[in-house]
Amino acid sequence: MDDATRNQDDDDTYIIEDTGESVEEIEREMKATAQEAAAATDAPSGTRATDEETQQLRDRYLRLLADFENFRRRSEREKGEFYKYAMAGVLKDLLPVLDNFDRALDHAAEGDDFHKGVLLIYKQVFDVLQKHGVRTIEESGVAFDPNIHEAVVREEDDSVPSHTVTAILQKGYFLHDRLLRPAMVKVAVGGPER
Repeated sequence: MDDATRNQDDDDTYIIEDTGESVEEIEREMKATAQEAAAATDAPSGTRATDEETQQLRDRYLRLLADFENFRRRSEREKGEFYKYAMAGVLKDLLPVLDNFDRALDHAAEGDDFHKGVLLIYKQVFDVLQKHGVRTIEESGVAFDPNIHEAVVREEDDSVPSHTVTAILQKGYFLHDRLLRPAMVKVAVGGPER
């Protein structure tokens, strides 16, 4: 049974806004509420808590449990994101190395042993980076997007629509769904609007 169905079927379940309280604060309040509830039910019959007080304590306890559950979920989500993006700094530092590989491949005579060796090393490094979530931004002929492109050259060109990326001057990279570095591009202007 999923959480949504369980929440509809169980009137005792509360979903409370995440307050950002620490685990210690929530646990302390849960213990205090549990002690109050125990004292109310163990009291002599003349001083016993009313049904309304018992219901209030029960509601307070359930809210605390919901707060604790929200805190646990938020912590798990943050932990997952931390592990997913923890290597971003190191990977960003490796990007100039990939740029130098690209330059070496562009200037080496294709087919000679040096070119083949550099290409094999480049592919091996890039495969490892891809395995860890790195993707390139290297398409030309697409609309300029300031979120992933950095225009460094503007070129008058009537043959393509205005604000079209005509060349990638330096590749950009994503780590999973976050931008590590924007692509440096040449953008055409003067053509028909998109």
